[in-house]
Amino acid sequence: MKIDTVTRADYPALISLWEASVRATHHFLPEAEILALKPLILEHYFDAVTLHSARTEEGHITGFSGVYEGKLEMLFVAPEARGSGVGRLLVAHAITQGGATQVDVNEQNEQAVGFYLKMGFTVTGRSPLDGQGKPYPLLHMALAPT
Repeated sequence: MKIDTVTRADYPALISLWEASVRATHHFLPEAEILALKPLILEHYFDAVTLHSARTEEGHITGFSGVYEGKLEMLFVAPEARGSGVGRLLVAHAITQGGATQVDVNEQNEQAVGFYLKMGFTVTGRSPLDGQGKPYPLLHMALAPT
C-alpha cells in the first residue's frame, strides 16, 4: 500500500469510493442527502482540499483523505478495505505530511468517532448542525498536544 497524490483523472474513482463508503458507514443519511452531496463533493469539495489516496501495488485506490489548513476534511475507505489499516495510514500521512490536527465527525458515525479516539484525537466541542446547516450533529476533535 502506498500513499499517492490525487489528480483530476482520479476523481471518478474517488466519487465512486466516496459513495460506497458513505452508504456503508453513514446509515443516518437519507438517500436524498447522499444524492445531493455527490455533485457537491465532485464539483467543489475535492478541489477545496489537498487530496491523497491509498493505492494497492496494482494502483487500485482503496481510500482517500483531504486536508485543508490543518483540518482533516475527508477520510473515506472502500468498504472492502475497512479494517485493513488504510484509514490509519491515511490519517498518519495527513498528520505528518499535511499538518492535520483537527477533524469534525458526524456524531451518529460511532465507528468513525471510535477510530479517531484510537488515533489520538479528543472531543473538543459539538455542533448541533453539520457544515451545511443540516441536523446531523458534529463532534469537533483535535489531537492532544504533545
